[in-house]
Amino acid sequence: MSAPAGQRLVITVHNADAAPEEFESSALNVEKVISAGRQVVVRVGPLTAGRYEFIGEFHRDTAKGALIVVP
Repeated sequence: MSAPAGQRLVITVHNADAAPEEFESSALNVEKVISAGRQVVVRVGPLTAGRYEFIGEFHRDTAKGALIVVP
């Protein structure tokens, strides 16, 4: 996932699992629990160029990714 630098972002996170999950990113300063089969909206930024990693706290081994912010 990528986005331009210097803009506020709205990210929709979907949990398609049958169990709750926690979307977490220390880089984005976000921590949200998402009920099974639901979604949450996360607002961040404006951000500088760089890589912002995130994980699913309850499934760290498989639920991970990064937001790439480009200049």
